[in-house]
Amino acid sequence: MANKSKNVVGPQVRRLRASAGLSQSALAGVCQRRGWDVGRDAIAKIEGGTRWVGDMELLELAKALSCPLTELFPERAQSVIRGGKG
Repeated sequence: MANKSKNVVGPQVRRLRASAGLSQSALAGVCQRRGWDVGRDAIAKIEGGTRWVGDMELLELAKALSCPLTELFPERAQSVIRGGKG
């Protein structure tokens, strides 16, 4: 696998954050108010694919971005999540 990214959700997090009109700092603030101690630098690393994202962090991102969890994943992964073969 040629992709060296540590996560598959980064581009979608960036897109959803921008669609919500949030800066990286603002998204970090939303997450912090929800109880996840995360900073702007971590959000930037997630979006850039250089930071691994745990399952609980995925749930927090989905809540902070007011989106279904599946929307954090790229299209190619969504069919697998729904039980398809991808």
